[in-house]
Amino acid sequence: MVNVPRLVIAAPASGSGKTTVATGLMAAFAARGLAVSPHKVGPDYIDPGYHSLATGRPGRNLDAYMCGTDLIAPLFAHGSAGCDLAVVEGVMGLYDGASGQGELASTAQVAKLLRAPVVLVVDASSQSRSVAALVHGFASWDPEVRIGGVILNKVASDRHETLLRDALDESGLPVLGVLRRAPQVATPSRHLGLVPVAERQGDAVDAVRAMGERVLAGCDLDALMALARSAPALPDEAWEPAYAVVERPRPVVAVAGGAAFTFAYAEHAELLTAAGAEVVVFDPLRDEKLPAGTAGLVIGGGFPEMYAPELSANEPLRRAVTELAIGGAPVAAECAGLLYLARELDGKPMCGVLDAEARMSERLTLGYRQAVAVSDSPLAVAGTRMRGHEFHRTVLEPGAGTTPAWGMHQPERRVEGYVQRGVHASYLHTHWAAAPSVAHRFVEHCRAR
Repeated sequence: MVNVPRLVIAAPASGSGKTTVATGLMAAFAARGLAVSPHKVGPDYIDPGYHSLATGRPGRNLDAYMCGTDLIAPLFAHGSAGCDLAVVEGVMGLYDGASGQGELASTAQVAKLLRAPVVLVVDASSQSRSVAALVHGFASWDPEVRIGGVILNKVASDRHETLLRDALDESGLPVLGVLRRAPQVATPSRHLGLVPVAERQGDAVDAVRAMGERVLAGCDLDALMALARSAPALPDEAWEPAYAVVERPRPVVAVAGGAAFTFAYAEHAELLTAAGAEVVVFDPLRDEKLPAGTAGLVIGGGFPEMYAPELSANEPLRRAVTELAIGGAPVAAECAGLLYLARELDGKPMCGVLDAEARMSERLTLGYRQAVAVSDSPLAVAGTRMRGHEFHRTVLEPGAGTTPAWGMHQPERRVEGYVQRGVHASYLHTHWAAAPSVAHRFVEHCRAR
């Protein structure tokens, strides 16, 4: 049974202030000495970095599209084990999910799967009494979603606050916090959203501290904690990454990190470790060698386009990666990793493992995908079906090799990515908790070298 107190922070629409409130709550409760478990609905990699900074714990994603609805509660139980409180930041508007898939992957669906009360963050900047109609509509739309209270954001004055509170008195939902209009907390954005924590360091610490102070000043933490404690027990067992028997010796799997490669799900490293690997993180911006004894390489997502000159200048590491890949070692590259393995990125030489060139584009590619493995690779047997997510503003030419990685079935039919020697490189982000055999297969290929 899972008895962790929990809250889901949602909003009527994107841009209402969910990230500020959720991260601020995490920081404020952590400052009280509570162990706070941070979670994010959907495939977002960036917000969990701020959540981790606020709580000192790994930020974890709850994605019902990629992992399936049955894994949401077990993954939550795994991440929140031993904690005093869990805060789950929603995605988009409360009822918005995967395009054309009904409630699938929406914040509302995750809240129902977790049996968690929802706190609705409302941008009140251009309304007064109408706020009651808005809140009533969201609270009554799905009777299985329990909205336990409202936090009003961007409130202009005491008079404005009084009008909003009077209106919400009629709704029966308590106001759990009021945040006044204020200069935006310094969380700069660019083409894929917020700038990751790893790139901002001290500035990110200051931003999270400011969020915590703002929420502490404007929200009723005691009432929010009481609401979190009202969540009933979940009859689910925690997800367990240690599904495989660990053998010796343990192959070293090098995982790219640092400012250029910040997109990673915490469960991936846990699964690799459980499958018998020794996971060692390295920074392609700084390290001139791969970790000693590297038998396999994982290069996830991030922003190589922001660091192309620096990545290119690190010739010793680029040569080491190329030699490892040409030698047949298992290499799993997603999105940023795909670009790093290309011949060039915006005219800057990369590793040259793939005969392709990458460049920035004006077009954002974003959305969930249904895919099938086209050929055998260290990640999957041909015919394996996976769900994933694309999120990039770059273009790779050609987009697929003679042996593609994936055949896509949503939103259009196409092939994508590269499989050659031991390399599996693609734009598609996948969540291995949904298919732990991926980690097991990868480690077995590393062990076999």
